[in-house]
Amino acid sequence: MTTSSQQSRDYPIQRWVFEDAVGRFDIDLGDSNMVPGRLDALKVPPELELDYGHDRGLDALREAVAGLYGGAADSILITQGAQQALYLVYTALLTPGSRVIAFRPGWQQSWDVPPELGCRVELVGFRPDLSFDVEAAEAVAGPDVRLIVANTPCNPTGRRIAEEDLRGLLALAERTGAHLLLDEEYALDLSRSPALGSDRVISVSSLSKVYGFPGLRVGWLYGPPDVVESCARRKFLSTISNSVLCETLALDVLANREHHLRAYHDLTRQGLALVRDFARRNADAVILVEPEDTPFAWLWLNTGEEPLAMCRRALDLGVLLMPGETLGATDGFRICFARSPEAVTEGLRRVERVLRPLSPTAGSVQAR
Repeated sequence: MTTSSQQSRDYPIQRWVFEDAVGRFDIDLGDSNMVPGRLDALKVPPELELDYGHDRGLDALREAVAGLYGGAADSILITQGAQQALYLVYTALLTPGSRVIAFRPGWQQSWDVPPELGCRVELVGFRPDLSFDVEAAEAVAGPDVRLIVANTPCNPTGRRIAEEDLRGLLALAERTGAHLLLDEEYALDLSRSPALGSDRVISVSSLSKVYGFPGLRVGWLYGPPDVVESCARRKFLSTISNSVLCETLALDVLANREHHLRAYHDLTRQGLALVRDFARRNADAVILVEPEDTPFAWLWLNTGEEPLAMCRRALDLGVLLMPGETLGATDGFRICFARSPEAVTEGLRRVERVLRPLSPTAGSVQAR
C-alpha cells in the first residue's frame, strides 16, 4: 500500500469534501460515520442553563465516558471531537526536534500537524496484508521518538491492529520513552483499550463515527492524569470548554448506547452484504478488503485509473466516495456502507457505471 514516497500526490480531504464535493451529491458513501442521528431523537432538559460548563467536561459526562473504559474520570478529558483531542496530545507531548512515527494511509493530521510544531514525522506503511508493519516502525525509531500514532480499527483499511503487533508497538514505546497514541474512533468496546493499565498509552474516541453524532463535536481522550492535565491547560487556552448543550446531548446518547449500537450493527450488516456483492460482480475492477467492525471498507482499484479520477466521475452522478489520495494512498478508495440499504444499493449502482475508465490503458490492470 502507498507510503510516504507518494506524499507529493496527496489530495487534501478538506479540499475534496468542503470544496469539490459540496452540494454535488445526494448519496453520501464517502463520510466514514454511521448515518447521522437527529436532534429530535435526543432529550434536552428545558431548564438547562447555558453557562460555560467545565474545562474538562461535565462531571457526569466524564463519568459516563470513563465507564466505557472501566477507568477513572480523572483520566478523561472531554474535547471538541476526536480531532481536538489528537491535536491537544500533539501540542502537549511534542517539542521542536521530536520525532513522530505514524502509519500511512491514515488521517492526514498525524503527518501534517507535527511538522508545524517543529517535529519530524516518519511515515510507515502497512504490510501487504494491511497489518501494521511494526518492524518498519522499529527501523526508523530513535531516542528522539516521542509519539507513535496508530488508528485501530484503521481508517481507511478497516483492519484492527493484531495483538502481537500491539505488543510490538508497546515495547517500542517503552524502549524509546515515547507514548503510543491510539485513535480508537471505531472501537466498539473501549473496555479492551490498551490505554487501561498503561501510563504510555493514550486513547482517543468520540460520538462521531459509531454513534453517528459528528455534529455534536463531542470527543475525548483517556490517558495518564499528567497527560490529561497538560492537555486540559491547552484546551482552556483555545476553547475554554465545550458547549454545555452538546455535552448534555452527549449524555443522552451514552445513556442509550445499546440502542445506538444495535442500529449501527443492523445498518453495517446490511450494507456490508451489498458491498460484498458489488465486489463479487466487479472482481475484475476492485478487490474488497474485508473490514473488521468498521462502517466502511477499503477497495483496491485495479482498473488502471487513479482513484481520484474515478471518484470525480462518481461525484458527477451524485455519489460521494473517498478517494485514496485524500488518505495518503493512490491505489484504492474507501466506501461507507452504514447507510440505508436503499441508499447503498443506488449508490453502488451509480458507481458501477463509472468504475472502469472510459479509455483504459492496455495492460494497466494489475493482479494483487
